Amino acid sequence: MSSASQSRTWDVHRLPSAEGRNFLVTGGNAGIGYFAAEQLAATGAVVVLGSRDAAKADAAMASIRSRVPGARVRHLVLDLADLSSLKAAVDRLDLGRLDAVVHNAGVALDDPPRRETADGHELMFGTNHLGHFALTRWLAPLLSAAPAGRVVTVGSFAARSERLDLDDLGSTRDYRPKRAYGRSKLAQMCFGFELDRRLRAVGSTVLSVVAHPGGALDTLTPSRAPVHVTNPGQRLRALPAGLLVQGKHAGARPVVRAVLDPEVRGGQLWGPRVFGLRGLPRREPVPSHMADPDVGARLWTASGELTGTDPDLGFR
Repeated sequence: MSSASQSRTWDVHRLPSAEGRNFLVTGGNAGIGYFAAEQLAATGAVVVLGSRDAAKADAAMASIRSRVPGARVRHLVLDLADLSSLKAAVDRLDLGRLDAVVHNAGVALDDPPRRETADGHELMFGTNHLGHFALTRWLAPLLSAAPAGRVVTVGSFAARSERLDLDDLGSTRDYRPKRAYGRSKLAQMCFGFELDRRLRAVGSTVLSVVAHPGGALDTLTPSRAPVHVTNPGQRLRALPAGLLVQGKHAGARPVVRAVLDPEVRGGQLWGPRVFGLRGLPRREPVPSHMADPDVGARLWTASGELTGTDPDLGFR
């Protein structure tokens, strides 16, 4: 990125209009996904919340509408842990084009035992990575129909310290939940960079960008009843942590910039400015273990086999 575009002001409180555009946010009913959807709704775009739970999606849409007058938000029933359901879900989108998908939804388990999806994949890897990998296949025609579609994959700071075990992607040996979560997010990020390489190789107009929220805590997040509620005592106790990390409303900002900023290019990584943990969104160097083309290619091949997906993922 040139120094001129690096220094160009991006105002998180005055986002550019996205009137006439369509965005899908997986897991848009809570956490980072909710705040990304709320911020994107303020641009005038149609924002679709992908969520398994209709009641939670309804609560999220009501909250967004209460804060964004005239918000155009919809719900799509979407279960990333059930690969066989994804094509029908995309068919229900009923859109002529999709300008961006935010691959945000995720499962995080803290304790054993190891759990599996309906397809027999370890739950976190199966949902966080394989579900989004397969979903991209069905969204490819809609993304390609947009003038400049984007796939924005939401990674995690936890992925920095992990490495993929390409011989045991499903964590069948020595299952440790926190490590399995970090590896599932690393797989997502490696996918985002590998997708960029493949999109450029076929001359696609679609961009693949990776973003992460840094350190984002519920206790530093403003209330959005009934989606999320923090009381004054919780916020007060969390204030010291605010020197190092931030709330989920702020953690959503690199994601939103990756969707909207016309200066963003494929293959970039966006995160918070201060140590990658808090602050305004900026472009970051891509860690070498995330951008390794050999790892990316091997993960891609394995993911295609595990999901029964076309090798080109629908982009030709």
